[in-house]
Amino acid sequence: MTTPIKFGTSGWRAIMADEFTVANVRRAVAGIAAYVKTQPEPHRVLVGRDPRFLGETFVDEAARVLSAAGITPIVIPDAAPTPAIAYAVRQLKTSGAINFTASHNPPLYNGIKFSTHDGAPALPDVTKQIEAAIVALGEGENIPRLKEDNPKFETVEVKDDYLKRLAELVDLKAIADAKLKVVFDPFWGAARGYSCHILRSVGVTVETVHDHRDVLFGNHAPEPDDHLLGDAKAKMKEIGANLVIATDGDADRFGIVDSDGTFIQPNYIIALLFDYLVETRGWKNGVAKSVATTNLINALADYHQVPLFETPVGFKYIGELILEDKIAIGGEESAGLTIRGHVPEKDGVLAGLLVAEMVAKRGKTLGQQLKELFSKVGSFYPVRENFHLTPDAKAKFTEKLKVDPTELGSRKVTAVVRTDGLKLVLDDGSWVCYRLSGTEPVVRAYTESRNEGEMDALSAAAKDFVLS
Repeated sequence: MTTPIKFGTSGWRAIMADEFTVANVRRAVAGIAAYVKTQPEPHRVLVGRDPRFLGETFVDEAARVLSAAGITPIVIPDAAPTPAIAYAVRQLKTSGAINFTASHNPPLYNGIKFSTHDGAPALPDVTKQIEAAIVALGEGENIPRLKEDNPKFETVEVKDDYLKRLAELVDLKAIADAKLKVVFDPFWGAARGYSCHILRSVGVTVETVHDHRDVLFGNHAPEPDDHLLGDAKAKMKEIGANLVIATDGDADRFGIVDSDGTFIQPNYIIALLFDYLVETRGWKNGVAKSVATTNLINALADYHQVPLFETPVGFKYIGELILEDKIAIGGEESAGLTIRGHVPEKDGVLAGLLVAEMVAKRGKTLGQQLKELFSKVGSFYPVRENFHLTPDAKAKFTEKLKVDPTELGSRKVTAVVRTDGLKLVLDDGSWVCYRLSGTEPVVRAYTESRNEGEMDALSAAAKDFVLS
């Protein structure tokens, strides 16, 4: 039976040797090729990867399938960050890019991200065309591919031009002048040699951890989350660093640790950088956030009198607003952001550098800055939890989501938002948002309390709504 290939919020991902096979990679690439052939010539596609197992093999297969379809593949020889590939698409004016990565997913996964000619993640209307083409093409064994031994594909290095662009977007001199010490953790991923290189080039003291290729990513997901940053925190303590900046497997996500070892969740980093960009750049054209991202950004948008755009989950929607220059910054609580004048794609490398600039120029820790932010617009305490359901329970909850509740626990629901999933806004400004996973029997519950002491009660009410 032919495996259905579906592109979700960030491409197609599957377990290697299960659904992610050479045959299915051929099918997926052939479907992308069919879409590219509907676009204006010349038909040229970048092909890149993160450091996962067999990445080089998949890149070679993709180049062979593209060549057989009459499309010129441009191979990126080394593992490269997703945002660097996106930048190269725009600089080289290619038809798009195929990027073999499963981002922050565990090492047994791989995936394909497809970016269109503008460097943005493919929107649903594009991925639907690709999926339809895949179905029409049939089995992977029948896909035409270049068969000659050792073909000579065109290649390109993306690192130098991308880092040059980051040096234009970030005040590196300010970071150096402040004599910050930084620990960088690339999680064995595609950003190895990127964040540390650009900071060292201006004289910043940088120490690294997990700075070698490991296709198993230390036997866990390459995700820069608090519980996986122990080695970086230990190095921070050892050298007396001001910051830890970390990136995930393909460097589109970030993780930040403050000088006292406190992990600062992405919700807060996005809000702090929004406030900082308004202050230092004077950018007030707009701000974007996904529906599941903190309402601290809403409050700041009101405070700064900046237009707010609330999008479905999926960075492609924020990318569209960047392309239209409608926003100064856009972010998602899952640790993705970009800024005006940059790629319409998540950039974890840029995020870490901007945080370093912000700490250097303000001369305050992130904790101090967040306290000041709360004093301006009020406090916000967001939490995300995943609840695993049986298939029957998931089906029952799916039906439950179709009804607009009037209460959550003992709290009155004052607004129901269906931008993505079900978001319930409560009478004190707290909220809960539910989103069902499209690939597993899981519901994600995002909660945000306005009072730290009420976080547990809100989380319990959110859980009870799922399981009752």
